[in-house]
Amino acid sequence: MAPQKAIAEQFAKKFGINPRVYRAPGRVNLMGEHTDYNEGFVMPSAIGFYCWVAIAGREDRRLEVFSQEFPAGREVDLADSAIQASRSWSDYPVGVAVQLEKAGFRLRGANLLIHGEVPMGAGLSSSASIEVATALALAEESGHAIDREQLALICQRAENDFVGMRSGIMDQFISLHGRAGHALMLDCRTLEFALVSIPESVKLVICNTGVKHQLAGSEYNRRREECEEAVRSLKKALPEIRALRDVSLEQLERNRGLVADVPYKRALHIVTENARVLDSVEALRRDDLQRFGENMAVSHRSLRDLFEVSCYELDLMVELANQREGVYGARMTGGGFGGATINLVDARRAEVFAESMSKAYQEKTGIAAQAYVCDPVDGGSRVE
Repeated sequence: MAPQKAIAEQFAKKFGINPRVYRAPGRVNLMGEHTDYNEGFVMPSAIGFYCWVAIAGREDRRLEVFSQEFPAGREVDLADSAIQASRSWSDYPVGVAVQLEKAGFRLRGANLLIHGEVPMGAGLSSSASIEVATALALAEESGHAIDREQLALICQRAENDFVGMRSGIMDQFISLHGRAGHALMLDCRTLEFALVSIPESVKLVICNTGVKHQLAGSEYNRRREECEEAVRSLKKALPEIRALRDVSLEQLERNRGLVADVPYKRALHIVTENARVLDSVEALRRDDLQRFGENMAVSHRSLRDLFEVSCYELDLMVELANQREGVYGARMTGGGFGGATINLVDARRAEVFAESMSKAYQEKTGIAAQAYVCDPVDGGSRVE
């Protein structure tokens, strides 16, 4: 049964009313890792794994949220200005409601049933897909037409301020602005973006390691703090800078003595990664897949050695990919410490590549890995 029909039927059975249904996609990042919260450049694409939200309004101001994946739901009173995080999955949809209210969008009460098909822990932005699908549903149910850029920022604040993960804007933005057949080159400072066509001759193949190490959340926030420390140190010589986005490689090397070793390594990754995003955009526009693949390889080494967010399983996945025919490039994608790799693969070999990767990885690790052959899709919307 199609996900839309299945969630609508379950909602009707639970609440006795037919719902509206919304969906928002996960994403894979082709280039530009950890650059978003440094006000830099990223190159994500929305992929065809979705979070589905069924919703129907209530006459009161209460919000009841349930999931098909988790047993415990949550009920909150939207009139309560002191709603707190519960450290559960429900913090994502509830956090969106809280931030919509704080932004001045008064919400009516509603019942929500959520189904997520974005693999959790794979670095494919399951959290942003929940936030975006919920935001679209709540906004329309309450009669608000909210600009998608503003909606992305509201969803980001839900993750930053309510959930407590200091992520950048990329995940929410691409979940709302994705376009079939394209990646986006997004400027995370100005939120200006350009569509970049993905050639039909290649497929995006995501290989999920099946592991997510416990330090992922805390280390993510620490990396952001280390980048901010690098900016504070560099400001002594470069008072005009606001973020690592503003620093050139020449400026970083000239002022190397001002920056402690670890923040310097983090800064070196960010500065060079921003340059790789811009170069990769031009490579795709020239249909230079070889160049794009080379940038992917350098990006992975930088994430492994300078930003130190890779792990054995991710490195193994990249190594195995590079041993196979039809592969232009491979790198880790997402925050790191587990999750998935993104591979740019000749479309004629994509299915064989995916099967071969799953088998080889399981032989090496004993872990049954999933490989997904993907095409870029449109951003979130109501499903008629």
